[in-house]
This record gives sequence, structure tokens and C-alpha cells, in this order.
Amino acid sequence: MVNERLNSANPSFDLKYRRKKNAEEMKHQVITFAMMIFFTLIAFAAVGFDFSKWFIKPVILLLAVVQVIFQLYYFMHMKHKGHNTIALFLFSGLAVGLLTVLTFLTIVWW
Repeated sequence: MVNERLNSANPSFDLKYRRKKNAEEMKHQVITFAMMIFFTLIAFAAVGFDFSKWFIKPVILLLAVVQVIFQLYYFMHMKHKGHNTIALFLFSGLAVGLLTVLTFLTIVWW
């Protein structure tokens, strides 16, 4: 902390600003975590109430995609500056994975 560069000439102001930003960040993470637990409970309830498989599969996949986005955006801090290279590699891997799945599905179906 001693080596950190201060934004203003007043160190107490910088400390208050960092504490406020950290509190906001923690609040967003707790809200996101609660939403992810809620989405998981929705998925379990959909299966537990024995809905049609044509309804359950898309709902569970949609909830899974939303949870992955929450994981990347909030818990892996992809919304912060300086993560462009990491995001590039992450999304490139995602594209290769999706193309691989699409390729094998196409081979199997045709």
C-alpha cells in the first residue's frame, strides 16, 4: 500500500474513496451471488416439478449461460480495465470450443 500512487494530495481522501469503491464492489458481488443461487434454485425447481424436457433443457441452458456471464463479469473482474488480453484468449477459446461442438454435431447429424 505504501508504493501505491495516490490520486490526490490528500491521502485520507484517497483512502475514503478506495473504501467506498470496495464497498460498492462487495455489494455487487453479494447481489450477483444471491442471483446465481436463485437461478440454481429455479433450475432445481424446474426439474423437481417434472416439467416437459422441451421446457427444462432450454431453461437450464439459458440459466447456465447467464451464470457464466456473471462469473466472468463480476467474480473474475472482467469489467475492470487491463483485462483485454485475458478476455481475448478467453473468448477465442470459447469460439474454438463452440466451433468444435458445432462441427461434431454437424458430422453426427449428416
